[in-house]
Amino acid sequence: MPNNSPVVFSSSPVADHPLLQPLNIGGLTIENRLMVAPMAGVTDNPFRRLCKSFGAGHAVSEMIIADTALYARKKSLYRANFDNEIAPISAQIAGAEPDKLAEAARYQIDNGAQIIDINMGCPAKKVCRRLAGSALLQDEDLVARLLDAAVNSVNAPVTLKTRLGFENGRENILRVAKRAEQAGIAAIAIHGRTREDMYTGEARYELIREVKESISIPVIANGDIDSAQKAQRVYELTGCDAVMIGRAAQGQPWIFRDIGHFLRTGESLDAPSVSEIKDIVLAHLQELYDFYGEYSGCRIARKHIAWYTTGIRNSNAFRQAMYGEESTAGQFRVVEAFLHEHE
Repeated sequence: MPNNSPVVFSSSPVADHPLLQPLNIGGLTIENRLMVAPMAGVTDNPFRRLCKSFGAGHAVSEMIIADTALYARKKSLYRANFDNEIAPISAQIAGAEPDKLAEAARYQIDNGAQIIDINMGCPAKKVCRRLAGSALLQDEDLVARLLDAAVNSVNAPVTLKTRLGFENGRENILRVAKRAEQAGIAAIAIHGRTREDMYTGEARYELIREVKESISIPVIANGDIDSAQKAQRVYELTGCDAVMIGRAAQGQPWIFRDIGHFLRTGESLDAPSVSEIKDIVLAHLQELYDFYGEYSGCRIARKHIAWYTTGIRNSNAFRQAMYGEESTAGQFRVVEAFLHEHE
C-alpha cells in the first residue's frame, strides 16, 4: 500500500465577505466563519483536519459523553485525540448531570481542548434516553444548571450546540439562548429543526434570526447548508455570525473551498474531477489507517468511501465489493483501482 502523504489544500486569504472574516469566541480567534458541525462517527481528528485544509475556519469534535467511566474506552480516546490540529481546538461534551458535565469540561481542557462545546442538539434516541442532547430542551431549569456548571468549571470559552426546541409548537430557543448568554456561554450554534423533526423536512431559519436579534453573543446557523449559494442565503436570512456545515461535508470536504471561492468572487467552482477526488480519498484513507490502525481503520473508512463515490458510474456495485475487503491494503487497492478506471 503506498505511503501517501496527506494532500493539503490551503485556503485563500480572507476577503471582505463577513463570513470570511475572523471571529472572536471568548478571546480566541477563529480564522473564518465557516464551521464543521460535530457529527458522531464522522468528525474525528483526520476529518476535522481535512476540512480545515479545505478552508473551514473551525471544527468541533465528536460528542464525548460526560461519564468518567467511559473516558478510558478506546472510542473515547480516539474522539478526544487532538494531535496536530489547527487551534483553537474545540471538544464537545454531553450529559445531564451538572457535576459530571463540569468534570468532563475540566478533563477536556486538561486534555488539550481550548473551547468546550455542550451538546443539547443531538436527536439520537440512545442519547435522548439519557436525557442528554436535545432531550434537555424539555427541562429549562436543568439546562440552566448545566450551563452554569460548565461555564464555571473552566477558565476557557464554553459554547452551546442546540436546536429550536424539543417538539414542534413548543420551540423555546429564544429562552434557552438568553439563558445561555446569561450563563456566560461564548457562542451558540442552532440547528434550525426541533428534536421532533430529527433531520426531516426543511430547516427553519426565522427563529435563528430572532435569536440573533435578541442576544449579543455570536450566533451560528446550522441545518441544510449544502452549497455555497445556500451558505450565502442562510447568512442573509438569519444575519448569523457564522455558518456550520454538517452532513453536506460528508464525502465532499471541499465544500468549504467552494463556499469561500463563491463568497470571494460570486462564481461557483466546477465540481472536482475524479482524478482530484482520487487524490483526496487516498490521502484521507491513509490518514484513517494511521490514526485507527488496521482493524478499525478499514471499517471506519467504509462510510467515507461510500460518500466519496456516490454518483460515480457503477459505484453501487463497487461499494458492495469494497465492503467485503477486510484489510486496509485490500481496501486501498480496490478504491484506487475503481477511481483510476473513472479518471
